[in-house]
Amino acid sequence: MLLLAIDTATPAITAAVHDGSRVIGEATAHGAMAHGELLASQIREALARAGAAAADLTDVAVGVGPGPYTGLRVGVVTALTLAQTLDLTPHGVCTLDILAADTDQAELIVATDARRKEVYWARYVGGVRVEGPAVDKPATVAELGLPVVGRGAEIYADVLIQSPGPLDPSAAALARLVVAGRAAELPLEPLYLRRPDATVPAARA
Repeated sequence: MLLLAIDTATPAITAAVHDGSRVIGEATAHGAMAHGELLASQIREALARAGAAAADLTDVAVGVGPGPYTGLRVGVVTALTLAQTLDLTPHGVCTLDILAADTDQAELIVATDARRKEVYWARYVGGVRVEGPAVDKPATVAELGLPVVGRGAEIYADVLIQSPGPLDPSAAALARLVVAGRAAELPLEPLYLRRPDATVPAARA
């Protein structure tokens, strides 16, 4: 197996290569509005660090969100294209699950920035998602009274109980989750949870 994992559901544009035993190449950049420009370079860098070429890949995994429309679409479309053109086995995973897999807390909430003063969130017990994903105001999530990890917890630390843990999803964590067979896999379809900010203007009467 040689798996490429990517996620673009947050400002972290991340890619990693896993050979079935360990992560052998990884690259991450940050850019809230530059997913399309940065993802290809992160994939190339991760492959180069792994000493591999795209033609060597057997699988591709992608975080399918939730996340903002444009950035999320970049990762999902890239994974779909690679799967189709290279005949790879695809794996879709909720982006919040990736963050949860990167911490060992018994019960927690993962929250990422949903903009509009909201967060995308899900609740986990023993690493298993038991509620969500959903999008709500931080105050609504705070009512659950649980520790929170993720960028949303940092942004709204005055409302949420921020706990030590990853702020952004890691492609390495995604790769390990899939290879271990512990991922609750989803179709390679963007998980938006709400309408995109950009809309088609209505026709004039």
